Amino acid sequence: MSEMQDAADMLQSVGWCVAVFGSARIAPDSPYYSMATELGRQLAGASLPLIAGGGPGIMEAANRGAYEAGGVSIGLNIKLAHESDGNPYQTHRLAFEYFFSRKATFFMHSAAYVALPGGMGTLDELFEVLTLLQTRKVPPAPVILMGTDFWKGLLVWMRDNLLSRQLIVEEDLDRIIVTDEPEEALRHIQAFCREHSSQLCPEASMPE
Repeated sequence: MSEMQDAADMLQSVGWCVAVFGSARIAPDSPYYSMATELGRQLAGASLPLIAGGGPGIMEAANRGAYEAGGVSIGLNIKLAHESDGNPYQTHRLAFEYFFSRKATFFMHSAAYVALPGGMGTLDELFEVLTLLQTRKVPPAPVILMGTDFWKGLLVWMRDNLLSRQLIVEEDLDRIIVTDEPEEALRHIQAFCREHSSQLCPEASMPE
């Protein structure tokens, strides 16, 4: 509870953020690292705060892009045996001992979600977001998957094995957007803001 309260106190002045999920194991020479860095730059250029896991890999790349572009770059850092300390590209740094409070902080302070390639942790975050949206435990929000080659097999499996058995409905898949372009991801987020009168996007940053 104290971790979530500390996060709420720090992030109260920041407002709604765009959450970025992805693997800590992606190397800086990966095209996915470059994709996440450019996404961070695009969000900073649109005055959208970015919130990521604070670690290496995709998390570092997203934080780095936002930080170097002068944007708000938040890191929700958790200490793990196989990961180093948090990356240096954070304007707001929070430390967590528990995954539960860390994930709850993401969902309490995010109005859009972007997932890049990742492993168990990324899939856990993605499917929890989709579950919370499906059950309306969080407000409507765009869910964007970046890296079409990486995600296409999962989406085919969901359609062939979940949708076909009526374990999910078409709407659950329709809310997922897939792209390789950071600019397109930003456009989808801004379009959602306009359609839903979201408080996430500053009016000045939203093109007609």
